[in-house]
Amino acid sequence: MACFTGTYEKTKFAGKLRFAAVLIVSQFILSHAQSAEPPFAVKSEQVLLFDSDTGSVLFARKADTPFPPASLAKLMTAEVAFHALTTGKLQPEARFIVSEHAWRTGGAPSGTATMFAKIKSQLTVNDLIQGITVQSANDGAIVLAEGMSGSEQAFTVLMNQRAQELGLKSSVFANPTGLPLDGATQKVTLNDMVKLAQHLHKTYPQYYPLYAQESFTWNNIMQRNRNPLLRLNLGADGLAMGGTKDSGFSFVASAESGGRRIFIGLNGAKTIQDRTEDAEKLIRWAMNDFVKLPVFTAGTEVAQGSLYGGTQGSVGLVVHDAVSVLVPVQDKGKLRSQVIYQGPVSAPVSKGQEIGRIQVLRDKEILLERPVFAAQDVSEGTLRNKSMDALYELATGWIRRLLK
Repeated sequence: MACFTGTYEKTKFAGKLRFAAVLIVSQFILSHAQSAEPPFAVKSEQVLLFDSDTGSVLFARKADTPFPPASLAKLMTAEVAFHALTTGKLQPEARFIVSEHAWRTGGAPSGTATMFAKIKSQLTVNDLIQGITVQSANDGAIVLAEGMSGSEQAFTVLMNQRAQELGLKSSVFANPTGLPLDGATQKVTLNDMVKLAQHLHKTYPQYYPLYAQESFTWNNIMQRNRNPLLRLNLGADGLAMGGTKDSGFSFVASAESGGRRIFIGLNGAKTIQDRTEDAEKLIRWAMNDFVKLPVFTAGTEVAQGSLYGGTQGSVGLVVHDAVSVLVPVQDKGKLRSQVIYQGPVSAPVSKGQEIGRIQVLRDKEILLERPVFAAQDVSEGTLRNKSMDALYELATGWIRRLLK
């Protein structure tokens, strides 16, 4: 199955020299693989298609390019609320009052997505969350924010704190709705939004099904879920849509079929119809036209890591779990893997110590990434070991310094 030929290449990463062990994936895998591009036009300018089971990026286009979140911001609003409910800081039956600001900015007078909540009426947290997840209700988001934190501004601090805690490094939120706010910076990336969607699905199984709720009635007004994918027999069960005049229409969605879960992020579609068609085609393509291929079995040694000052000069690097990747059935693109770590690693090293990351790539595109660990204990060496390593560093270290 897997025969590997290995070389070592020096790679600059985050301003520091790292060694990358480059391993070419076996011909068994290459013979099944063939083009990262889908066999149809994708009209959205930015795309991220991700398989949750293998952690494979199936297709990506400008997934790190920032854009205004619009209603995608409500995914972060919901996360803050779900987190507070889970930790007991918020109670589902707590009631919050609809302020005039919430009514004018996100209610009936706003002309935006709304629950049509009346001024001074009281809504439970349960109702507000349904309004946000099912109808993307702006008044619901503002009422929740004011009720939890006293103001939109104070709630936004919580949003950005949670975003950083979750590793959404490129996203900044300015309010709980995503509505335009003069002078404020608000931006997200598809990578961050898909990561957030995965987190919502994995962490809050008791609340995530709200995104698939077919309809919600409040104030005697019944409104259907705004997500058109729910009615297309795709296995779709979330999440949110957005759009601005300048950046186009966006979508963060998920679908499950046959035990596989797909997450998709889109932005830059010129019309709502283009956005829906892109999402539908990409989900069907992901579910029907990919094959799962094993790359490494659990415990496989994938490279040797260079050591300094140890009883031996290197240590095996292994993956703890099996690694598989999804590739299009008709894809002939070259797959390879590489291990990236900062080295040489100073001894002593403990078995199971995380040393670096292994990446599986198609051409230059990273399909997935996993940690690698030391395969054994390596003790600190004798003075002679350290002296020999120091002489080696003296002879070769100038090369790394030149590459810095």
